[in-house]
Amino acid sequence: MRRGRGPGAGGQGPGSPKRGHGGQGLGAGPSPGAAEDDRRYPKRPLIGVGAIILRRDRILMAQRGKEPLKGWWSLPGGALETGESLKDAVCREVREETGLEIRPLGVFEIFERIIRDAAGTPEYHYVLIDYLCRITGGTLSAGDDVCRVEWVRRRDLASLLITEGTLAVIHRAFDNRSGCMPLTTAG
Repeated sequence: MRRGRGPGAGGQGPGSPKRGHGGQGLGAGPSPGAAEDDRRYPKRPLIGVGAIILRRDRILMAQRGKEPLKGWWSLPGGALETGESLKDAVCREVREETGLEIRPLGVFEIFERIIRDAAGTPEYHYVLIDYLCRITGGTLSAGDDVCRVEWVRRRDLASLLITEGTLAVIHRAFDNRSGCMPLTTAG
């Protein structure tokens, strides 16, 4: 699940839905409530997580290898699964997409995306929680539904096809690397 819009019917796709949220098409599709795409016309907002992993003047980016949004770049991340903690979700998604093990340091930003259809009805509604993360192990390699993972220099980000909203989050992260809410353990 990625923030922003990408290609789809009239450019109205929800961004980069992925793995537990992905694989479903963004263009003309099932009618509201159809089982084939439970992301369209949801009863409740869908929750996704993203990982902001910085290394000096670079950020780890993932390029989608499958539709929707094949070829688009975004932060590693995806959908929260039922019964899974947010922290576990971001660790799982990064491991599945990049081969890396991470430690989430804290919530950096919460991003909401509501995309309405022509009648004004919410067709997609996502709440995305981005974590500032540190690598603890693993070997970088593309996996899951991404075709490439790369450390991208900040100055080179503008040359990539990046989902709407993601670039602004990345720049805020570079400018305020310690600006996250520390993780707490629920009792």
